[in-house]
Amino acid sequence: MTSRAWATGTLVVLLVLLAVFAAVTIPWHRPPAPRADQLAALGSLPADKVARARQFHAELRPGSYGAMAIGLLVALVLGLTPLGAWIVTQVGRAFGGNWVAEALLGGLAVVLVAEVITLPFAAWRHVVVVRYGISTQSWGAWSVDLLKSWAVGAVIGGVALLGFYTITHFAPRWWWAFGAAGAAGLVVLLSFVLPVLVEPVFNKFTPMADGPLRTELIALADRDGVPVRDVLVADASRRTRAVNAYVSGLGPTRRIVVYDTMLTEATPDEVVSVVAHELGHAKDNDVLIGTILGALGTAAAVIALFLLGSWSGLLRLADVDSIGSPRAIGLMLAVVTVAGLVAGPAQAYVSRRIEARADEHALTLTGDPETFEAMQRRLGTVNLSDPDPPTWEYVISASHPSTVERMAAARAYARGER
Repeated sequence: MTSRAWATGTLVVLLVLLAVFAAVTIPWHRPPAPRADQLAALGSLPADKVARARQFHAELRPGSYGAMAIGLLVALVLGLTPLGAWIVTQVGRAFGGNWVAEALLGGLAVVLVAEVITLPFAAWRHVVVVRYGISTQSWGAWSVDLLKSWAVGAVIGGVALLGFYTITHFAPRWWWAFGAAGAAGLVVLLSFVLPVLVEPVFNKFTPMADGPLRTELIALADRDGVPVRDVLVADASRRTRAVNAYVSGLGPTRRIVVYDTMLTEATPDEVVSVVAHELGHAKDNDVLIGTILGALGTAAAVIALFLLGSWSGLLRLADVDSIGSPRAIGLMLAVVTVAGLVAGPAQAYVSRRIEARADEHALTLTGDPETFEAMQRRLGTVNLSDPDPPTWEYVISASHPSTVERMAAARAYARGER
């Protein structure tokens, strides 16, 4: 069998494994949240706050969707014209055309072009969130965080690019196999590393002071059978007034993290309700499941990229000889960007199902639907969430059930509906 035949067979096997694993692990059924309850919940929210949240999102949309459209256009220009290959060549020429320089520095240069062109849209968003009182950051602090995110992305991207093109350089016929394995391994590694090494780059974490709330959160985790290493407070107030809490890490690195804004804006019972939701993710191994799905999907994507590389029309447009060449980074960026946009609605749908299951877990664990509903009302109000977003936007990008859906689920739970 040829390398292409092996790649095709392996891709089919990976896609079957991905489909079976998703079918078994993703909660396709969601707890009831009747539309009548959603409308009643919407009517119970202060009309002025609902109007303010909707106006906030209306002002964000031009920047958000403008960035998406321009980002797609830039990726297509870099990938479907010789421009991307030219940038990589020019960067590599300064180092004598060395393939390592082309792969690492050339690849980062192509990605940086896309980041810089869409930067005005990020600035637009910052203007809006500051105007509505969500962000507490000055332009200086915002710029520092932006540079930090670029630096983290450059390190992770550099490792991925250098590893990928090292494989394509030394195994030009079988790079799809080694690349798929390496990409899957990187996804798994990042799931463990990011919470420990990257989160502290953006926030300072301090142990929650001993007291009734910390004791209750530890007891809640113990009762749920989810061991946690510690309860930490993140200094989120240095950048936002939004409230949140989450459970971070896997195994021995798992910890409960509460925003300091949550401690000032919410009642202790509401904090417990949010943490109960996050414990649901840990209890159902959502991070691990997501990691496995991501690893399988990434491996399949690498093989699909290899097979796509035989499409001579695309290679001619990009002015490259092989998709495994560093000069084809722009083409790879274009393919990944288009694939991400196409897969977005499906990923959002799956995410909503997982979040709904975590909501059900919180209701069952606490047995307190009234506090759960109050917590959702507070989260939506403080974070300026659109309580009942337009259907088209909900389908395309909503990663969580809407505020009124979650309030309706609490009401249905209180009536004994499961």
